[in-house]
Amino acid sequence: MKDKLWRIGIMAAIVAFMWFGGTPEGLKPQVWKLFGIYLATIVGLVLKPFPVPITVLLGVATSSILLSNTKEVLTGYSNTALWLIFAAFGLSVAFGKTGLGHRIAYYLVRAFGSTTLRLGYVTAFLDMILSPATPSNTARAAGIVYPINLSIAEAVGSYPGESAKKAGAYLLQNGYFATKVTSFFFATAMAPNYLALDFITKLTGVSLNWAQWALAMFVPGFIMLMLVPIIGYMYERPTVKEIDNKKIAEDGLAELGPMKASEKGLIAIALLAITGWILPTFDIKIDATAVAIVAMIATFICGIITWDDLLKTKAAWNTLIWFGGILGLSSALSKGKFFEWLAKYLEAHMNFGLDPFMMLILISIISVAVRYFFASGTAYISAMLPVFLIVGMNAGIDPTLLAFILIGTNSYGGSVTHYGAAPGPIIFSAGYNNVKDWWTVGLMIAVVCLVLNYVIGIPWWKITGFM
Repeated sequence: MKDKLWRIGIMAAIVAFMWFGGTPEGLKPQVWKLFGIYLATIVGLVLKPFPVPITVLLGVATSSILLSNTKEVLTGYSNTALWLIFAAFGLSVAFGKTGLGHRIAYYLVRAFGSTTLRLGYVTAFLDMILSPATPSNTARAAGIVYPINLSIAEAVGSYPGESAKKAGAYLLQNGYFATKVTSFFFATAMAPNYLALDFITKLTGVSLNWAQWALAMFVPGFIMLMLVPIIGYMYERPTVKEIDNKKIAEDGLAELGPMKASEKGLIAIALLAITGWILPTFDIKIDATAVAIVAMIATFICGIITWDDLLKTKAAWNTLIWFGGILGLSSALSKGKFFEWLAKYLEAHMNFGLDPFMMLILISIISVAVRYFFASGTAYISAMLPVFLIVGMNAGIDPTLLAFILIGTNSYGGSVTHYGAAPGPIIFSAGYNNVKDWWTVGLMIAVVCLVLNYVIGIPWWKITGFM
């Protein structure tokens, strides 16, 4: 309790300071007080006195009581992006329950996993295949990929301790780094992506549907993904080179048994959902959220998952609560013209004297470096993304270029530490990796991805007509 109290005390002190410390010129007192509650909520996401949903609900409740704006701060729960992500969790649950995710993994292992390095690429491809319909990278990296990598490591005699370097340290670590890259391939590959998109649309006017996001991010992201396994492999240098992939795959597939009707049905539903998300690109009017909800309902009607299965999926309900709350608080701030005021303030007080492109490079480097201080992608996006966007817009950076670069750094920036996203602590706790090696490889990957974001991304965005 004492440990919680000092964390709560810091949050309360932030609110009190904003409440009684005066209001900056050009801003209404109520909006400044609301920002104090929002800031305290974000600090709470970092300090973690409570689980993330409770912390966000505390912010919503505090605002509702002290500012009498209940309706405004609850508007986030009517946001269609929130329900798209929640509905997509139905597909994520189905991949785990049916065993389809594991089956795909063993097929890939059998076809391509004859060496440790190739297994690194199997991990990367598996995560990529699952990412469009799995908005929880924890479910992908920690729920499906991690157990398989762990079993492969043990099969070749690699365990925590002296034998970790045989294969386990590399395979497990690589699973995390792969998901930090695939998480920005698709808007539905990571729940905070739509939170980021909400800020991007509000502050820059750049709006993307599911297919546009995928078109913009997939090619530069895929090239990044192809380098992730080799970077880790060159650093870790696993001593086991050859893998009896045929036996590992056959044992795994034998345990799963013949492909079930539920798996075949899930393949059809997932492909139809992805098709539905792509159709608006061809001027076919179909709502992406409606597609996701229909896909989720289809998994229920076809008996692939049950309502109880979804009820037991904490990630889905946690996302529903924190995402809606953060959207509500940020929407209330936007309505109160807080971000407009912040833009003018930063424009008057932050002038680095750099041309727009050099300013973009500086922002992107800072956006990666600051991830050392965040153990939550949600907290990072909520606290830092609006600032980066506003500073970038004031510096004259092309809005689309600014948005696309930051979409990438939001994701792969989390690779710099073992706590940068939820799958990290789960994988790290297996005991195969040490902090020094993890942080070294993670920084190398983040730097390479940042460079490729420019070298590959900008030409690709010009070719595809985004710029």
